[in-house]
Amino acid sequence: MLNLITEISKYLIICLAAFYTYECFAVFRKKYGDFERKKIYKRQMACVYLIHLDAFLVLFAATLNLEMIGMYLVQLIFFLSLHFGYTVVYKNSNRLVLNNMCMLLMAGFVILTRLNFDKAKKQFLIAVISAGITFFIPLIIRKARALRKFTWIYAGIGIALLGVVAIAGAVSYGAKISFTVAGITLQPSEFIKILYVFFIAGMFYESTEFSQVVKTTVMAALHVLILVVSKDLGGALIFFMVYLVMLYVATQRLLYFSGGLAAGAAAAAVSYKIFRHVRVRVVAWKNPLGVIDNEGYQICQSLFAIGTGGWFGMGLYQGVPGTIPVVEQDFVFSAIAEELGGLFALCLILICVSCVLMFFNIAMQMRDVYYKYVAVGLGTVYGFQVFLTLGGVTKFIPSTGVTLPFVSYGGSSLLSTFIIFAIIQGLYLKKEDEGEYHEKRQREYKAQTTKRKRKKTGFDRELEEF
Repeated sequence: MLNLITEISKYLIICLAAFYTYECFAVFRKKYGDFERKKIYKRQMACVYLIHLDAFLVLFAATLNLEMIGMYLVQLIFFLSLHFGYTVVYKNSNRLVLNNMCMLLMAGFVILTRLNFDKAKKQFLIAVISAGITFFIPLIIRKARALRKFTWIYAGIGIALLGVVAIAGAVSYGAKISFTVAGITLQPSEFIKILYVFFIAGMFYESTEFSQVVKTTVMAALHVLILVVSKDLGGALIFFMVYLVMLYVATQRLLYFSGGLAAGAAAAAVSYKIFRHVRVRVVAWKNPLGVIDNEGYQICQSLFAIGTGGWFGMGLYQGVPGTIPVVEQDFVFSAIAEELGGLFALCLILICVSCVLMFFNIAMQMRDVYYKYVAVGLGTVYGFQVFLTLGGVTKFIPSTGVTLPFVSYGGSSLLSTFIIFAIIQGLYLKKEDEGEYHEKRQREYKAQTTKRKRKKTGFDRELEEF
C-alpha cells in the first residue's frame, strides 16, 4: 500500500511542479495584464500547498510519526502567514518573487524532513525567525533615502568581519568560514556579500571614471583576497563574479570584463598550486571514479543518486540519499533528484532561473541608477550561487561547498537569502512608486497642456469675432 501511495504521489508532485514552473515564465508574456497575472499567482500558490500536502502525506505514511502532522500544520500556518502578510502589507509586491520563495522553502522543508527530522525542525525555526526579521526590509528600502551615503562604511564592515573570520574563524572542510557567538554559528560572508553589492553600487553611482574603477577594484580585490586566505574559495568566486558583472553593467566596457576574467583564470591556477584542498577537489572532478575510495566518493555518490532517480524519482523514503556525505547542505539537490525525480529537480532549476530573470527585469526598469546596480548585483549573487551549487553536484565544475539558497540546510545562508529577496521586493515597490509618480506627472502635464490650448482657442474666437 505504501509503495502505491508513494508512486502516485511522486507523479502528482512532478505534474504540479511542472505546471508551477510553466506559470513562472508565463507571467513574462506581454499580452497578459494585471488581472491575468493575479490568476497565475493564485494557481501557483495552490500548487505549492498541494505539493506540500502530498509530500507530507507520504512522509507520514512512511514513518507513522505523529510529529509529521504537527510539522505540516506549523509549516502550513507559516506559508499562509508569509503570503498573507506580504499581500496585505505590500499590496504592490512582486508575487512571482514571493511565490518562488515559498516554493523553494517548501522543497527544502520536505527534503530536510526526509533526511534529518531534527535538522528540519531547526531549519524551520530559523526560517520563521528570518521571515520576521526581514519582513519590514521592503518598507525600509522603499522609504530610505540615505543608503548610498554609507558606501565606505559597507566596505569597512565587510573587510573587518572577513578579517576576523580569517584570523579566528573555525575551520570547516579546509576553509575558515564561520565563528560561534553565544552558541550560534554564523557565516559572515553570507551577509557581507550583500554589503559588498551596496558598496560597489555606491562607488559606480558616484562615477565610472578610470580612477574610480581602480579604487573600487582595489577594495573588491581586498575582499576576495581575504576570502582566499581563509580558503573560502566558493565565496571568493561569488564576490569576484559579482564585481565583474557590476563593473561591466556600470561601464559598458568589454575590455574590463575580459581582463577581469583573465585575471581570475590566473588566480585560479595559482590557487590550484597553493592550496591542497583545491587540488583534491579538482582531482575528484576530473576522474571521480578513479579516486572513489577517497576524494571522489562524495561526487560519485551524488552522481549515482541522480542517475538512480531518473526522470521520475524513486519516491520519498525509497532512495538512499544518506550515503552522500553532507547531503543536507552542499548536495541536497542530489537527494531531491533521487527521490523526487530529475523532472522535479529540473523544475527547481527553472524556478531559480525565473527568479534571476525577475531580478534583472526589475533592475532594467529602475530609474534610479544606484538601485539598478543593487538589483543587478543581488541577482548575480543569487544566480551565481545557484550555478556553483548545481555545477558542483552534477560534476559540471569542481565542488565549491556552496549551499543551494532556501533549499539547503544552513542558518546563515537561509537568513541572507531572505534578506536578498526582501531587498528585491523593496526595489520592486520603489520601481512601482517611480512609475506611478511618472504617470502622475504625465497626467498633470497633459492636463496643463489641454488647459492652455483651451484658453488659446477661446482667445482666438474672441479675436475673430472682433
